[in-house]
Amino acid sequence: MTQNTPLSARLPRLPLHPDDVTQRVLSAAQLRARGVSAAQTSAQCLPGGPWQHLLPGVYLLHPGPPTGQERLHGALLYAGRPPVSARRTAAGAADAGYGEAMVTGVAALALHGFASVAELGALHRIDVLVPRTRRLRSTRFVEVLRTASMPGPVRVGEVPVAPVERALADAVAATADAADVRRLLTEAVRDGHCEPASVVRELSEAKLLGRPAVVNAVDALLAEGRAVAEARLYAMVREHGLPEPVWNVELRLPGGPDLGGVDAYWPDHAVAVELDSRAPRHAVPGRRGGRGEEDPRWSAYAAKREHLERLGITVVHLTPRKLREALDQQATVVRTALMAAADREPAAYVMVLPR
Repeated sequence: MTQNTPLSARLPRLPLHPDDVTQRVLSAAQLRARGVSAAQTSAQCLPGGPWQHLLPGVYLLHPGPPTGQERLHGALLYAGRPPVSARRTAAGAADAGYGEAMVTGVAALALHGFASVAELGALHRIDVLVPRTRRLRSTRFVEVLRTASMPGPVRVGEVPVAPVERALADAVAATADAADVRRLLTEAVRDGHCEPASVVRELSEAKLLGRPAVVNAVDALLAEGRAVAEARLYAMVREHGLPEPVWNVELRLPGGPDLGGVDAYWPDHAVAVELDSRAPRHAVPGRRGGRGEEDPRWSAYAAKREHLERLGITVVHLTPRKLREALDQQATVVRTALMAAADREPAAYVMVLPR
């Protein structure tokens, strides 16, 4: 081989697997670790060459347009590369991969399986979450979001993705259209991706609850969450052979004040079930990660429950999350409360009215 041999002919043989995106998109550090110099990389990326410069320090090892998965992998390689100060000393820097970076926003929702967002290949941008100490710039199709509170990533295949609640908050922050916001939040609850309380908590910590596009969407979110939880409660009673209660009723002492509404009530057992579908207790706009003000509705709920129990009525408190994640266990809790009724003192007589 002579000095006139083209650089492309001197390249080490690279293992290009058509089905492995990590072999079609490589960082400069990964190429160097495979024996490809910076000069050889530049020569391969000349006009008409076999490679492309996808992002700063990231290369696409074929001439065609990048796929959605290739853009995603490239975005994570770009955002996850070690800081300049650590590149010379970091052992195995070529294999550092994504570092702490993770996909968030609409791209993350696409990976989580949301039907209301475009497919990954059709997205104009990919949001990537990195620690606040990183000094990366957004570039081309990559939007870098720096944060002081990195969540624990969820793995979708081999891709680190922000949890649904965080991805939703980041997507909402970049969405001005109220209909789009409502559609995203409603799907999150309706299709079982997460619970309303956790979404509202994340929106609150991101200081998004005061936005006009979010206010009505949150009301729709809570209503959707309530409907889903009620459907699960009906299914629990039916599928686990529990006695049929009276549904959605108001309790009242004869000639006295209202005692409040419950979602299910067994008059012969003096057992009530109440769904806690309120927004989280600290869902008051504040800084991310901090504590907010107490929801006054919590105090009213606690007072009602205490009053009912003083009258001898057992109140079973269920949350949407418990019904979603441990339905069998919650059925056992209700069944136990019903069976224990025979061993308790008789409860005060209360009137049962439609709600």
